[in-house]
Amino acid sequence: MSILDLLFPKVCVGCGKWGSYFCPQCIQNIVQHDLICPQCKRVAIGGATHPGCRRKYNLDGLWSLGAYQNPLKPAIQKLKYKFVSDLGITLVDLMIEYWAKYQPQFLEEIKKDRGVGWVVIPVPLHSKRQKWRGFNQSALLGQILSKNLGLGYQEALKRIKYTKPQVGLKGWDRKVNIKNAFVLNSTFLNHKSSILLIDDVWTTGSTLKECCYVLKKGGAKKVWAITLAR
Repeated sequence: MSILDLLFPKVCVGCGKWGSYFCPQCIQNIVQHDLICPQCKRVAIGGATHPGCRRKYNLDGLWSLGAYQNPLKPAIQKLKYKFVSDLGITLVDLMIEYWAKYQPQFLEEIKKDRGVGWVVIPVPLHSKRQKWRGFNQSALLGQILSKNLGLGYQEALKRIKYTKPQVGLKGWDRKVNIKNAFVLNSTFLNHKSSILLIDDVWTTGSTLKECCYVLKKGGAKKVWAITLAR
């Protein structure tokens, strides 16, 4: 046990037991929704966009670790608002473990092609909000995920519009709020990449869809949305 563990002991986000951020029982309590098409929200095999829902600038699929409820909900809130950044390592480890269990084919496809195409890109915060928070939780998750999977990582998007928080807004208001909020950074080096676009939560999908639109307008080949919760 390190001195940091003695000074700041890890506590399970679900039940409060000491020792780790997720005890074995709370890991078992992560609820898995059926995977859905990100366009029509109906059940989809592997979370892939239905053939009839595919459009040039649409997401190609959506995968989430679990439902936005206990124990994932307090974990995400702790990561975002209490600045417990090392919790991100645990969450990504759970994500890959569950991914390997429930969608091994897609994970194998990513690993097989990692040297030629797949790149992890986080949803960015506006500079004002990132300065206040001190870090971007999506970037933190993206860096850990890219390292664990051996993929490239780029902060290819820039948020140029300071928007209201999406929390509390209805579906249409979310879409209007986030419209034209993102542009490509000069760091978007591989314009033919297949992208894992990572964020913490999928609610209506407005933010991730807007990011996907910008990336595909810039030449991205394929964009999958990856979130901790939905």
